[in-house]
Formats: sequence, C-alpha cells, structure tokens
Amino acid sequence: MAVDTAGTVEIRGALARLRRTTGLPVAFGGLVEPGRPRIRISELSGTATASLRSLAVVAGSGLGGRAVALARPCAVTDYSSSRQISHEYDLPVAAEGLRAIVAVPVVVRRRVRGVLYGALRTAQPLGDRTLGAVVDAARDVEQALVVRDEALGLVEASRTARTADPVGREQVREAHAALRALAPRISDPALRAELLDACGLLAPRTPAGDVGLAPRELDVLACVAAGATNAVTAERLGLRPETVKGYLRSAMRKLGAHTRGEAVVEARRAGVLP
Repeated sequence: MAVDTAGTVEIRGALARLRRTTGLPVAFGGLVEPGRPRIRISELSGTATASLRSLAVVAGSGLGGRAVALARPCAVTDYSSSRQISHEYDLPVAAEGLRAIVAVPVVVRRRVRGVLYGALRTAQPLGDRTLGAVVDAARDVEQALVVRDEALGLVEASRTARTADPVGREQVREAHAALRALAPRISDPALRAELLDACGLLAPRTPAGDVGLAPRELDVLACVAAGATNAVTAERLGLRPETVKGYLRSAMRKLGAHTRGEAVVEARRAGVLP
C-alpha cells in the first residue's frame, strides 16, 4: 500500500505551477506527519540553500505552524520582524534570505494535511493576486489528495471484493469500473500503477484475452459493464460523450460485437473485464 508521503508528488507539482503563474522566486511545502502535530518541509522550488529541507514545523509555531493551527492562510511582510508569529525558525528562513512569506494550509475533510508557502527575498506586501494564486495551488493539492484517498480506498475494497462469493460479483465489477475511471486522474505514478495492478487482479486475462483493446476503450467498457450510460461514462472519465461513443464503437469492432451488451460479454469471456 502506498504511504501518505506519496502526496508529496502533488505538492511538488503545485509548487512548480505556482512559481510559473506568479513569478514568485521561492515556493516550498510539505505534509503533516502522520500522528504528529507538525509538518515536514519536503519540497523546495527556487531555493538557493538546503536550510529549509526536512525542517519540522510544529503546529502553532512560526508562520506555517500558525496556518496549521488556524487552518487558514497566514502572511507576513517581513518574517524576521513580524510580531504576528513566533520565531523558532528564524535561522533557516534567514539563511535562505526570505522576507515576505505566505503560508496556506491544505485542508482535506476539515483536517490540515499540509502547507504550501510562497516567498519573496524582499520585505513587501505579496498582493492579492499572489495570495490568491497560493490559495488556488493549495486547493489543487486538496483535490488531488481527495482523489488519492478515494483511490486507496478502492484498492482496499478491490482486495476484499476479490474474495467475495458469486453473490458479490457485482461489487467486483463496480470496484473494477471505479478503479479504471480513477487511475488516469492520479498524478503519482506509483499509486496509479497500484490501481492498474488491482484492476488486473480483478480481471485476470484468459489465454484468449489478447484482444488489443486500448486503455481508454477498456475504461469505457468497464463503465458500460457497471451499467453507466454514455453520458455518465463521459462524466466519470472526463471525456466528451462523442469520444465515449467512438471508443465504444472501436472496442465493439475489435471484440466482434454488434451491441454494447455483446461487447461486455466478449470482454468478460476474454478476461479483460471481471
């Protein structure tokens, strides 16, 4: 099972996008350590030193700790002289030469899961546009973590479903369809591979299983097999309905099927669907 630190993939991507969109010279962040009231700075973008790397920021301490404790964005114009925060981390911040800093918590289901920071090396207000961009970046991470949590839950559910008796076969098919739909939305390659491995265990191929279906054709068939309409399938997969129809027609042709139902039957016979 992937560990919670895999969420650093989402943090890293958000920091890179944040610097591109705002021109901020420095951005950094990290996740809350499981079972501990502190975040660990693990991702750095634009830094000139390693002074902030692996820094543990306790809830309530410093700027990031204040953002964690309050579960809301916090900013200072000049970190070293600010009276709004405590100063346990002045040395590593000064070593990097940071002055104006904003810290935005990543909150998932009312629980702080991490913090994103944006910073300048000059003492000046960051501005509403910059503050809004850091908030947006944190929201992107929040959504990615929600998807990731859902993915991990589905992997666990698929393990249970594989041991189900025939009465639970529909649960297996629903889990398979959900996993296929979710995998393309996962940015963490290790977790995405784990989801696809779970799909493979739910639908072990038979010797006749090499029917040449493309991944998206199989995604569409998995949704259809779970009873989804073309419109619902399009929404789940983030595709246009016309694109779904195209994938379905192509899959039917490869399977030698004339209807949606026949395509599902042939796909199950080939072992590419549970």
